[in-house]
Amino acid sequence: MIEKPNFFVFTGGPGVGKTTLIRHLESRGERVVEETHRAVIAEQAAAGGRATPWDHHATYCELCVRRDIAKFDALAHETARVFFDRSILDGFDARWDAPAELIGAAQMRRYNARVFVFPPWREIYETDAERRQDWAEAEATFGRILRGLQRFGYEPLIVPTGAVEARAAFVLGHALQAGPSPP
Repeated sequence: MIEKPNFFVFTGGPGVGKTTLIRHLESRGERVVEETHRAVIAEQAAAGGRATPWDHHATYCELCVRRDIAKFDALAHETARVFFDRSILDGFDARWDAPAELIGAAQMRRYNARVFVFPPWREIYETDAERRQDWAEAEATFGRILRGLQRFGYEPLIVPTGAVEARAAFVLGHALQAGPSPP
C-alpha cells in the first residue's frame, strides 16, 4: 500500500470552483495536479471518440481511473504537499461496474484521509463543452461522491462556498495539520 498523507484531493460535482481554487493555490506556489476528466472529454471530442460520460460511460470512467493511477504513481516519491483537482476516486460511481483490478489499485493508493469536497453552488454553476450536466445532475453527483468516499474509507470535509481567498484559507488550514509523507 502507498499512503500519501501529503496528497490532498479536491472533489465535487461540476462547476463548484475546484479548478478556480487549484489555480489560486498554484499561483501561491503550491504543487497541483490537473484534472483528468475534462481532459479526457476534450480529447475524445477532438478525436471523434465516444469515451465520454454521455456516450460510453464505462469506457470513460476506465480511461480516467487509469490515467489518475498513473498520475499518482508518477508522484509517489513526492514528500511535499500536493493538491489534486479530482483523483482516482472520482472515476468510481454506482453507475459503473469497475473491474476488480482497478478497485484494488485504488485501494492500494491512499491520499490524505480527509478529502476536500466542494458542494453544489448554484450561483457559479455553468455548462460548457465538457460540462453538459444540468443542475439536477450536478446535485446528484454530490451525493454519489459522498457515497464513493465512504466506500473507499475517506472522510469528506465540505469546503464552504465563498471567495476564493477564504476557501484557500480553509483548505490550507486543514492541509497544514497533515505531515509530509515519509521519504
